[in-house]
Amino acid sequence: MGLSEHFFWGGATAANQCEGGYAEGGRGLANIDLLPTGKDRFAIASGKKKMFQFDDEHFYPAQNAIDFYHHYKEDISLFAEMGFNVFRMSISWTRIFPNGDEEQPNEEGLLFYENVFRECHKYGIEPLVTISHFDCPIGLVEKYGGWRNRKMISFYEKLARTLFTRYKHMVKYWLTFNEINMVYHLPFCAAGICFEAGENEKQVIADVAHHELIASALVTRIGHDINPDNKIGCMLAAGPYYPETCSPEDYWQAICDDRDGYALIDVQVRGCYPSYLLKKYEREGICIPFTKGDKELLQNNTVDFVSFSYYNSRVSSANPNRKDTTEGNVFPTLVNPYLKTSDWGWPIDPLGLRITLNLLYDRYQKPLFIVENGFGAIDIPDENGYIQDDYRIDYLRNHIKEMKKAVEEDGVELWGYTSWGCIDLISNGTGEMEKRYGFIYVDRNNQGEGSFRRIKKKSFYWYKKVIASNGEELD
Repeated sequence: MGLSEHFFWGGATAANQCEGGYAEGGRGLANIDLLPTGKDRFAIASGKKKMFQFDDEHFYPAQNAIDFYHHYKEDISLFAEMGFNVFRMSISWTRIFPNGDEEQPNEEGLLFYENVFRECHKYGIEPLVTISHFDCPIGLVEKYGGWRNRKMISFYEKLARTLFTRYKHMVKYWLTFNEINMVYHLPFCAAGICFEAGENEKQVIADVAHHELIASALVTRIGHDINPDNKIGCMLAAGPYYPETCSPEDYWQAICDDRDGYALIDVQVRGCYPSYLLKKYEREGICIPFTKGDKELLQNNTVDFVSFSYYNSRVSSANPNRKDTTEGNVFPTLVNPYLKTSDWGWPIDPLGLRITLNLLYDRYQKPLFIVENGFGAIDIPDENGYIQDDYRIDYLRNHIKEMKKAVEEDGVELWGYTSWGCIDLISNGTGEMEKRYGFIYVDRNNQGEGSFRRIKKKSFYWYKKVIASNGEELD
């Protein structure tokens, strides 16, 4: 038995990585706009270096990105040609509330997304909308300190309520926060957090995480109240940790590393903090900033489904002296000698996707949704401008095969698959344009030069066949 006839096939983007038009339509400045390319990017994204306005020394790729803001009709038409029945995208918070704390939303921003959704529905494409995808108004960062401040919950609530109300009959599938576990790794990117000298960073992150968890539960309740048909999910950056050896110490370290990724999702799915996280906080002298009603809110407003990104697996060792790491997304990992790597050093592990699906389904018994999976590579057009990206096809084919085994042989309940960066966009990790993921090439380079012309790659036609056959035709 194959995938469900109602299986969602499509692609995924994020507003900050594709929209551009950063100063158009009444839009305000967001944290993510201020991540430049180059050596300072990670320091800024991780909250170690402050950058609250543009300067003349850096290039900021999100200002224009791939200009989806002006090309959305062309792009959605191309998605429809591939056969998409779902498109995962995100809302730019500052298009709706430019500073984050306005009383009334910006109508021009609301109308832009309404037009995007209308274009999707024209082709029978269901929007899957992330409310906050690494996106926080700089106005809220400067005024309130980002998500360290509990007042952020009410601003986020107003955003979500505005979206649920305006798009009640246009959007049914929602994610509250993209990769919520990234607050541990990229706090400015994920939550608008810049650390102050001498402050207890672990306590700040615990505060941030709690505020986002409360906000997520609150808007899950609101979303269900406004439209009982809404399906509201959480999202994590996933990928299993393998113990480096069969030493019990290595295996225990892998369990602990996995728990760091699961911890916040455990709260969103189960409705309470897991005991292992409570004990960890206790050891570290961290207090969760509970206020009256928080525990009941978490308990009574769990998510409908669990979505996740999967790019690679990782390796754990209990030996603190091990230094031979490869960059695996934002998570440095020990080298796995059994796996090949991408041009950016990311391990390629299709079976890891099946393992991830089983681990998550065993843990939560909730429907799953793969909302990011893809292969970043340098694509070189031939003399005719054609991109023969067989390496991308191989990556996706092998991952989809393992995805199907998880469903057909293991019994995992999976709603859909949206390949990351279905159209080339700027990399969140590096800000590069030339680290490409898409089925559609965009003529734009790392320096922001190019015509924005869209070109179908070989993978475009391959994915079209995959979707038309509901995953049966993968060659």
